[in-house]
Amino acid sequence: MAIKKHCSGFGEFSINLSDEDILSAMKSIQGYIDITPADFNEIYGIACRYAIERLSKLVTAVDIMTTEVISVQPDTLLIEAARRIAENNISGVPVVGEGHIVVGIISEKDYLSKMGATENGSFMEIIAACLSNKGCLAMPIREKVAKDIMTTPAVTAKADNSIFELSQILAENNINRIPVTTTENQIVGIVTRGDIVNSFYARVFKPKGCA
Repeated sequence: MAIKKHCSGFGEFSINLSDEDILSAMKSIQGYIDITPADFNEIYGIACRYAIERLSKLVTAVDIMTTEVISVQPDTLLIEAARRIAENNISGVPVVGEGHIVVGIISEKDYLSKMGATENGSFMEIIAACLSNKGCLAMPIREKVAKDIMTTPAVTAKADNSIFELSQILAENNINRIPVTTTENQIVGIVTRGDIVNSFYARVFKPKGCA
């Protein structure tokens, strides 16, 4: 019984529900099931969630990660790290030590916190402080290096982590990117929130009319 119907909220994307998805949804509903349109809609909504979770486990980090990773070393000057981040239009990079071992992450948040921003502060908070005759708040960290402000230990993933697992890790740690490492913590790639979103729609959902 392969049911094909548009999942609510996904517009022109469709998803095939398997028997397993439907049965899982039915089992999760308490009590006797009288199949009315309302009941089916409830089962369908739950089945969609099961299907999305099932299909999202088919794509792993190795399928979507960027292997040419932009990174810095622990002794990279912060001005150089900032320049590298800006030039590549990203918000952070892994800090990689000897043997390609990931030792930390340095991001815009790390810079902001060391420049006096509050926990949930923003770049504009720094601008406001600078314009209040406090001078350039970056000067105290001008001569510092990546290891002085990086977040450590870095949250990492493995190549066989599914995008479902990757999404959970990113959400739980409130981060935007995650280095992919070997069991020895050597970096082999990096996955961002954008990679997950793009791969999820491209690989799990198919536009109407596609085979």
